[in-house]
Amino acid sequence: MYIESVPNRNSPPAVLLRESYREGGKVRKRTLANLSSWPEQLVEHFRVLLRGGVAVENPGEALTVERSLPHGHVAAVLGGARGCGAEHWFAGAGRLRPMLLALLVSRVIEPASKLATHRMLREETAVNSLGRMLGLADARQDDVYLALDWLVDHQSAIERSLVHRHLKGATLVLYDLTSTWLTGRCCTLAKHGYSRDGKRDDPQIVFGLVCSPQGCPLAVEVFSGNTADPATVATQVKKLKDRFGIEHLTWVGDRGMLTSARIETDLKPNGMDWISSLRAPQIAQLAEDCGPFQPSLFDERNLIEVSSPAFPGERLVVCRNPALAEERARKREELLVATEAELLRIVQATQRSRAPLTGAAKIALRVGAVIERFRMAKHFELTITDHSFAFARKTEAIAAEALLDGLYAIRTNLPPAALSSAQAVTAYKSLSAVERAFRCMKTIDLEVRPIFHWNADRVRAHVFLCMLAYYVEWHMRERLKPMLFDDEFIEEASTLRASPVARAERSDAARLKDKTKHTDDGLPVHSLRTLLKDLATLTLNIAHPAPNPNAKIVVTTRPTAVQDKAFRLLGIRPDCTQ
Repeated sequence: MYIESVPNRNSPPAVLLRESYREGGKVRKRTLANLSSWPEQLVEHFRVLLRGGVAVENPGEALTVERSLPHGHVAAVLGGARGCGAEHWFAGAGRLRPMLLALLVSRVIEPASKLATHRMLREETAVNSLGRMLGLADARQDDVYLALDWLVDHQSAIERSLVHRHLKGATLVLYDLTSTWLTGRCCTLAKHGYSRDGKRDDPQIVFGLVCSPQGCPLAVEVFSGNTADPATVATQVKKLKDRFGIEHLTWVGDRGMLTSARIETDLKPNGMDWISSLRAPQIAQLAEDCGPFQPSLFDERNLIEVSSPAFPGERLVVCRNPALAEERARKREELLVATEAELLRIVQATQRSRAPLTGAAKIALRVGAVIERFRMAKHFELTITDHSFAFARKTEAIAAEALLDGLYAIRTNLPPAALSSAQAVTAYKSLSAVERAFRCMKTIDLEVRPIFHWNADRVRAHVFLCMLAYYVEWHMRERLKPMLFDDEFIEEASTLRASPVARAERSDAARLKDKTKHTDDGLPVHSLRTLLKDLATLTLNIAHPAPNPNAKIVVTTRPTAVQDKAFRLLGIRPDCTQ
């Protein structure tokens, strides 16, 4: 006998108890009873009995669930980390290896201070299954800091393995710098310097990130907060050449990083090539020497290649982006109008009949505050006396600047046979991948700040740990792209783009995901954060049977369709608890 579910048109299926038998050498079946009115749970118990199992009278008394821990996101990130080679990175750490893995995984799934992470690993305060999976239910607090000390001591070896893995056969390396603030005055790296986050009153640290051409992080270096961007280039060149044995590379950096001085001092003597860009005054001088660069000079690709005696042995690719030109013109006019409105108030203050604003020094202070706020001093002619103030636009200077709207110039020493003009532009624009890494590390995902450490080496270890966490996240994103809003066909869309200067467009498949919010198989599209939250609903349950409380049963819940697809893309089995 067996139970069969029979479709019933638009009505619920009929649940029938049937028996199979042989008649005349043929297998036939007959219906013994209609079970459609039975509760689903009772039908399932009857099905168990028919298969030779044992059905219990009260399931709640047969099995007691002691604890249910969020598990799916831990399994996904831990599996992703192992797939990236994390166990190989920490192979020499001995008993600290599980703690290093735990710090790495927890930075991706739930960034927190090291002490909070230690509490989350312990059995009595665990908020997920990570401590149980890595055998850290009784981990000591000192092990957290010993793991950080081991990490900073072995940073060079781990970075060497990443560089050799991703730069083998490659010619380009992306490099950029960012800063973040620290609180307190105990860390020797914390210095007052230029803050990219608008925190000018707080001490900073600076860290430079080396990435592959695809934006995968490979190495990071932490500097004091008062270190200028170009001053960090020499350290990175020496690291890749002397420490990692990379003799020849092409460095891609922005105009504030790869300055002419850095190129002459650090790159040329070490036999390195470069791709960078010109500053605004250099573009203006180039336009004066080779221009003017009228829009009619640019072909359908919006770029031309020129040379200049000021940059011997280099190719200069001048690009014009009409959309950027329009945006800069709009922004300039808005700032001019806003500045004029504030300056007009000062004029009126000097002319009012009651308590007029007088004194050249006082008027200049008011004017200086306005000019500093909008950064428009170069576009106004100011006349200040003890009893009056007047201003006027520098129309010729504004018109001259407008001619350069939408223009930027790429500089490189690579010959055309090695790198075309379009490829040079594309390589420079790939620096956006490093900017994305900074956004993920600083704010969106991994939260490198706030930094709770005072010891300089542990600050370095913390930043390096965040870089490794982004390395794991980067590879997970690559595998999970079909489920994320990320564009898995971005390279195909780039090849179809008419000009490398134009704004990158998302592929048709990505735009369809954006519009419908669903994938081709009907599942909802996620960001990585929301997908990890969805995976966290798959739990690890610790239970015991009523007759024997000491017999522990560990079982995971059944994955949903979304979870099952994510695990298949990552190549992970969530029911593996070790």
